[in-house]
Amino acid sequence: MAKKKDEKTNVMRILDQKKVPYTPHFYEEGEGPEGTREYGVHVAQSLGQDPARAFKTLVARGASGGYYVFDIPAPENLDLKKAARAAGEKSVELAAVKDITAITGYIRGGCSPVGMKKPYPVIFHETAPNYETIYISAGKIGAQVEVEPKALLAFLKAATADIVVR
Repeated sequence: MAKKKDEKTNVMRILDQKKVPYTPHFYEEGEGPEGTREYGVHVAQSLGQDPARAFKTLVARGASGGYYVFDIPAPENLDLKKAARAAGEKSVELAAVKDITAITGYIRGGCSPVGMKKPYPVIFHETAPNYETIYISAGKIGAQVEVEPKALLAFLKAATADIVVR
């Protein structure tokens, strides 16, 4: 039986509860290109979105053992040195794909900075506040939410920094 397209995700319920306005967007789940960069761009384009406004969520572990959440535009790559500096760590490394669900509660491709198992520090790329709205995962493959970045950043107590490869 096909899932209803208007089915709310936990991310949507949390945003509702915290009164952070959003617009849900759904896309057909399926095979996209390999890699988070290519897949994120594919999803944005399939929804008619500017890939620079579609933010993908990456999880990294700092040298101190703590986890950090980095949200960057889909076409970009995380600069680990810049990310470490932004997090106040000596170094960071991306969490292994096999560990993503245990760390966040989300699966790869459906990871959102909203509603993770634990409240990790969140850092968005510095361009996020420049847009009227941005897109983030709604917590499952096939769903995204469009949100006003300043409201989202305030809710998440997120920082911004230059954290992409240039």
